[in-house]
Amino acid sequence: MTNSRSYVLAAGGTGGHMVPAAALAVELAARGHHVALVSDDRGVRFPGLFEDVETHVLPAGRLGGGPLGYARAFSRVMAGRSMALRLYKELRPAAVIGFGGYPALPSILAAFRAGVPTVIHEQNAILGRVNRFVAGRVDAIATSYDQVERLKKGWQRKTHLVGNPVREGVLALRERPYPMLDEDGIFRVLVTGGSQGASVLSQVVPDGLALLPVHFRRRLQVTHQARVEDIDVVRAKYAAHGIPADISTYITDMPEALAWAHIVIARAGASTIAELTAAGRPAILVPLPSATDDHQTANAREMTNAGGARTIPQRLFNAGELAKQIQKLGLDTQGLENAAARARSVGRPHAARDLADLVESIHAPTAPIAVRRAAMQQRLAHA
Repeated sequence: MTNSRSYVLAAGGTGGHMVPAAALAVELAARGHHVALVSDDRGVRFPGLFEDVETHVLPAGRLGGGPLGYARAFSRVMAGRSMALRLYKELRPAAVIGFGGYPALPSILAAFRAGVPTVIHEQNAILGRVNRFVAGRVDAIATSYDQVERLKKGWQRKTHLVGNPVREGVLALRERPYPMLDEDGIFRVLVTGGSQGASVLSQVVPDGLALLPVHFRRRLQVTHQARVEDIDVVRAKYAAHGIPADISTYITDMPEALAWAHIVIARAGASTIAELTAAGRPAILVPLPSATDDHQTANAREMTNAGGARTIPQRLFNAGELAKQIQKLGLDTQGLENAAARARSVGRPHAARDLADLVESIHAPTAPIAVRRAAMQQRLAHA
């Protein structure tokens, strides 16, 4: 058991930032440490993740909106930094861990000012804006992919591949076999566009499934997450096509939904990819084209190259293309199981453990930073 320490996790308020932060919080708490979360109003209220964690809301500004917008953002960031500095005097954190997003920025800047060790975790295959802004000064950079764009060569020496932490319920699926699918059995399809759904999936998927051969279509059972404004239209489409579908605006038990599914149709957000590869579920991925730096397309690359997914750019995503790709994956039972295994092969199930190891190693005050990094790399190599 390590000596109990205090750690501050700083994360933006979206699921992509909050889920890995929550997984690290669980791991650090299990090691006997005290954990506090710093985020915005959305983050501290994120459902089902931080009920037992001390939380703090700090002001943060989003850069943009011309000179006046930048001035307002700078003012809010500096106010957040001042609040974080006062918080650190109380908590005396051993390290501050940033997960990206603008709400994380004041906490990292305050850590620089206070001399507190810092680690950033990048969930995507392209280093995000806030992480790029602070990467040169942090003590360590944790990545989720072997290849990360916008990562400068000079930062490689302090970069560690750990993966993207996922919830324990999803990790448990690695110990369960892929659901059996015989030629006449029910073919279960999970459709999810993230915590807010995705209108393009609601527009295309019901019609795409309706184009499947009759003998295949009659075997379908669908669970579909849709936006509130889309749900009535989606329900009517499935009914018109005679496809059984359970439609909701939020999937409360995603691990169980993944366990149930034979195939997933989804966006390519970082947490989605991490959960699909942890669970070993083949997928058809439709990256969000408006994602910053087109990072969802980059996220999908590793899983697709491994053979665990097929990626369809949104501009090419239509009913006919979807039906074609589902048949390529789903008509051959052995091929589907192989795709599941290939998805699983690129999962990194020890991400929370390895990230916690990195965080604890950065704290060690008696060894030079180069020695601490070498010790961390040796532990990961033998994990």
